[in-house]
Amino acid sequence: MRILLIEDDPSLGSSLQSWLQMDGYAVDWLRRGDQAAAALATHAYQCVLLDRGLPGLAGDTVLQALRGAGGAQARLPVIVITARDTLADRVQGLDLGADDYLVKPFDLEELSARVRAALRRGATQHAPALRHGTVALDPAAKRVTLDGEPVTLTAREFAVLQALMRHPTHILSRAQLEEALYGWGEEVESNAIEVHVYNLRRKLGSRFIVTVRNQGYGLAPA
Repeated sequence: MRILLIEDDPSLGSSLQSWLQMDGYAVDWLRRGDQAAAALATHAYQCVLLDRGLPGLAGDTVLQALRGAGGAQARLPVIVITARDTLADRVQGLDLGADDYLVKPFDLEELSARVRAALRRGATQHAPALRHGTVALDPAAKRVTLDGEPVTLTAREFAVLQALMRHPTHILSRAQLEEALYGWGEEVESNAIEVHVYNLRRKLGSRFIVTVRNQGYGLAPA
């Protein structure tokens, strides 16, 4: 899953990006509010973490534009992260369209829990469980089963499997799968996709994922 982080504090932004990457998310980090529109138009995000006090364009304006955009962007979960901590500030942020409001400084464990909650709400409304053959994937619970039995996957194995199961009749290139795993500036391991696919085949069946030479990977017909 991909998260857009918009935070101008270098130290906090770096910490949040690293923490969320350890949780298995691909995280794109922007330092200015006026860069948000281009990022949102280019990538599909599952959650936005938004500071209110941003250079270029205030976070409140970014949030208003997002909620007025229509379509999937208008429904995108947004968690405001800010030092503005009065009751009036909280009410204003939520009234502008934020799904959650987190006051700095906050604990990173709490941030992770709030992100998970926001993703569960979004998945429940807009991303039903996926099924291909005897494999089922629940985006909200981050749960995979094979013949009804739970299968333990790493965060990145889950991300690769989810990308494939969202497009069960398509062949996804290595670059498309890397897009699901890595944020901007994050080092891409040269054989990461091959390793994750190997592990998924070992856990779900050697014929579940097929390789198409010079094109990429897809799911075998159910």
